[in-house]
Order: sequence, then C-alpha cells, then structure tokens
Amino acid sequence: MTKLTGLERIVKAVKRQEPDTVPTFELIIDRKVRDAIKPGLSLEDFCEHMDLDAVCYHELLGDRFEAVDESKRMMRDQWGAIQQFSAAGTVPIPREPAIKSEKDLDNYISPDPDLPSRYQHIEEAIRRFKSKRAVIVGVRPFATIKDSLRGDVNLFKDMVRNPNLVDQLCSIVSEYYSKFIKNLIDIGVDIIIETADWAITQGPMVSPELTKRFIIPTLQQVVEECHSRGVPCLKHTDGNIWPIFDMIVETGVDGVHPIDPLAGMDLREAKTKYGDRVCLMGNVDCGDLLSFGNKEEVRQEVKECIRQAGEGGGYICMSSNSIHNAVNPENYFEMVKSIREYGKYPLSL
Repeated sequence: MTKLTGLERIVKAVKRQEPDTVPTFELIIDRKVRDAIKPGLSLEDFCEHMDLDAVCYHELLGDRFEAVDESKRMMRDQWGAIQQFSAAGTVPIPREPAIKSEKDLDNYISPDPDLPSRYQHIEEAIRRFKSKRAVIVGVRPFATIKDSLRGDVNLFKDMVRNPNLVDQLCSIVSEYYSKFIKNLIDIGVDIIIETADWAITQGPMVSPELTKRFIIPTLQQVVEECHSRGVPCLKHTDGNIWPIFDMIVETGVDGVHPIDPLAGMDLREAKTKYGDRVCLMGNVDCGDLLSFGNKEEVRQEVKECIRQAGEGGGYICMSSNSIHNAVNPENYFEMVKSIREYGKYPLSL
C-alpha cells in the first residue's frame, strides 16, 4: 500500500477504512514527557519528531485569563469563573463559577468568539502541516457550562430543580460555539473533537434521561456544525459510558475516545457493538501501564489493542486519556514505536 500522510491516515480511520497503518496522536502530551524524549521542542516540533499523524490543541490555548491570585495560581477565565492551575497541570481546576444565581444572567456578557488572538497559533500550525498532518482542535461546550458557568454540583441539581436555567446556559454556549467552530473550520482546521467528560468510573455523571435532555444536544450541535462543512467530529469522554454509548453514537459523531479501560470499558466489545458506526480511539492504559510498566508490557498492550479494534480499519491507537506528566517517557516512546510496528495493514498479529 502507498504510504499515506498523517492527515490521510487519520481521515481514512475516521471513515472506518483501512489506511496504510494504524494512526496515532494524543489530546495532550505533557511538556515534561516531551522534554525527556527530545528537550526543548515545541508541541509542533515534537509531533514532527515523533512523526505523529496529528497535532491536537486544547481549546484553552486561545482563552484569555485574568490573574486573581498569582501566588495560588488563581485565574479568572473568559467566562468569568475562577480557575486554579497547578504547577504542572495544563487543565485548570474550577474554584468558583461565573453564574451563582439565575439573576446573574441578567447582565451576563459572553466572551467574543471572533477575537483574532484565539486563532493565531492554530493558523500557524495549519500553514506548517497543511495536507501532511491533521490539525485537530478541542471544544468543550458542556464542560464550559459545568466547570465555568455554573459548577458541577449546582448544575446537576439545576437539571432537576431548575431546568429553565440549564436551558439558558445551554443557549449561551450554543451561540458561542456555533461561531467558534465556524471560525475554526474557516481557517482550515481538519477535525474537531468535543472533549467534555460526561462520565466517571462508576458511570455517567447524570442519568441517561438527563444526559439525553441536557447534554446530548450540546454534542449534536457540534456534530451538525462540523458535518455541514464536511469536517469530521470526534468525541472524548473518560469513564464508563456503556449506559449512554448508544446516545453518543446516534448524534452521528465520527469517533469515540478513549474507551476507558480503568472504567470497565472493553475495546473488543466496543468494536463489536459500534465499530461499523464510529471510529474507536484508545485505549492503551495511561495509568499504571504507561506510568509504571515496562517496555515489553507496553508492546503487548499495543499489540492487543490493535488486535481487538484494528481489523477493517476505523481505529486510532492512542492512550486511554492523555500523556500526562506521570507517564514514563520511555514507555510513551515505546508505545508509538510499537503502533508503527504492529499496526501495518493488512494486519498480521
């Protein structure tokens, strides 16, 4: 088979076809891990060094933050919430929501999705990788409601006690993300991934009924915005999503990540049930295995993941969440090396 570019490889997998080899990329690759493998490289340089098939940007890349307490790394995000950054973390911890009561909506002003500064770095990547590697950008409408606008505990109570407030919050983020996604596609982003977590290890954060009522529409909008422009849309959520997996697939989303093994998600079962409808992405254990395992264990895990989900295409081999700062850099390097070794089509494992 002719060697494909990273973009071509990803697109074929997303279309549930067999590329030349199983693709790989990561939502986040911590700088500590990157520097241990090849010091001083930018994310873009590192993706090129590792010959990854895509470079993926978290939505927060273009957000504006206002310092609240620098000593505690407290920042006010663009939605008005106070977030706390850890010394090593790239994703902040919500500390105080923007909307404390329904009355706060009376004078609430949403951030501007048209700010040029949101897109400058991504535009540079698009020029650099055009047609060679996929440029993927994460969006997070439900997480914006949960983490920034209202706070998770308040939001989950509101779904039962004050659904009208939740509808208003959904309307705010829907308007913003409709414009934001349009702008991303206009500048040439290849793929959008919705990255809000909807589940924990035990199951969905709220009941399937409430998921369908309040959460699924936020993804449905993103899918429709993408598909109207011919752009694939992927979905990330950790946790046990078996009770809501059908709902996710029914939105028309093109891929699901990461089929979380720590939450009892089985890759082979997901392939059997949904492999004819979505591309599966994952699920090399980024907990104990990539952090504390040895290279041979990593190789065997990669081989088993490809064996379970790679047949017929429609599979992207990557970690079960991200390459966080506790991951052993040698294990991540071995993982990518093993994907290239065992992922060649036609598979012969």
